[in-house]
Amino acid sequence: MTGFDGAAQPDPLSIITDTIEGVRVVVPRGEIDFGNRDHLARTLLAPGGTAPPRTVLDLSDVTFMDSSGINLLVVAHRTAVDAKGWLRLAGLHGTVLRVVRMAGIDAAIPCYTTLRYALHA
Repeated sequence: MTGFDGAAQPDPLSIITDTIEGVRVVVPRGEIDFGNRDHLARTLLAPGGTAPPRTVLDLSDVTFMDSSGINLLVVAHRTAVDAKGWLRLAGLHGTVLRVVRMAGIDAAIPCYTTLRYALHA
C-alpha cells in the first residue's frame, strides 16, 4: 500500500494462523474494517479438513473494528456452528471490546480474556 506521498504504508491488517491442541488459532493484527475484511474472511471461513471447525480468534492485537468486522464474526460463528464446530473470541479490549458488546456479539459468541482461557474452556 502506498500513501498520498508515494511512500509505502504498512498493511493495516496482518494475520497469523496456528493450530494448538487441534484448535485453529487466528491472530489478526491491526484494523478490521471494510477495506480489509475479505482478507480475514478468507482465513476464518477457509475449509479446515474433515473435523468440525474449532477456531479461536485472538483479537488482542486488533486496534479497531467496524461493523463489517462484526458482520464477519456473525458469519464465521454461524458457519462454524452449522458445521458442528465453534468460534471463540479471545483478548478483546478497548474499543474492540466496546463495539462487540454494543453489537451484542458477546452474548452469541463466547468471549475470553486470553487465548489460553479460550483454548481450555
